[in-house]
Amino acid sequence: MRAGIATEGVSFRYGRKEVLNDVGFSVERGRFAALLGPNGAGKSTLFGLLTRLFTTPEGRIEIAGQDMRKTPRAALARMGVVFQSTTLDLDLTIRQNLRYFAALHGLSGRAAEARIDAALERLAIADRAGERARGLNGGHRRRTEIARALIHDPEVLLLDEPTVGLDAAARAGITDHVHRLCADEGLTVLWATHLTDEVADTDRLIVLHEGRIHADGEAREIRGAQDLRTCFLKMTGADEASA
Repeated sequence: MRAGIATEGVSFRYGRKEVLNDVGFSVERGRFAALLGPNGAGKSTLFGLLTRLFTTPEGRIEIAGQDMRKTPRAALARMGVVFQSTTLDLDLTIRQNLRYFAALHGLSGRAAEARIDAALERLAIADRAGERARGLNGGHRRRTEIARALIHDPEVLLLDEPTVGLDAAARAGITDHVHRLCADEGLTVLWATHLTDEVADTDRLIVLHEGRIHADGEAREIRGAQDLRTCFLKMTGADEASA
């Protein structure tokens, strides 16, 4: 089966500083994969490479079977992205934000509205579509950004620390929604986080530390008899407050 995301031998440097070293993993289609690592592990740099904000001559990246170096436009067209920092226009309503993004993908009229309605329903925010983004709480802003990322029906969804600044209830709500997208719609998800409580036992888990992959497999198999937080702290030496 074609992988949703595949990387092989990916390395990256900022000047002389090595940020990623020989990173390789493959996430099967329809799978929720957590990219877990402490702050500074290289997660955001990896996302920059996956979304072509950065490029590197070292290694290979494929998105839904499309080689990022050879066919970058086709690869990017198959992904939706939610970045760590919010990118909503706070003076527009939820629907207006989604309509603007749809237009960037060449969608308009009834086709755009149908996709917008579907995305709003997916994230359970259809009843708030007329509200300005400025008035939304953090959880609903994140749901709006995820809905926006799904407008063009991507096969792969990348989320870089999507719950930063949210309370525990909002974080749980967002992770539950995204897990359901995988289960119900076959979406491939790569979820970057430094928080172990966002990783379910049945999730695919990739632990990134100091630019290298330290573990890759099912979360419950990696943690073994100990809880994931303890396992993660031992593996990375991360600060307890950040895990």
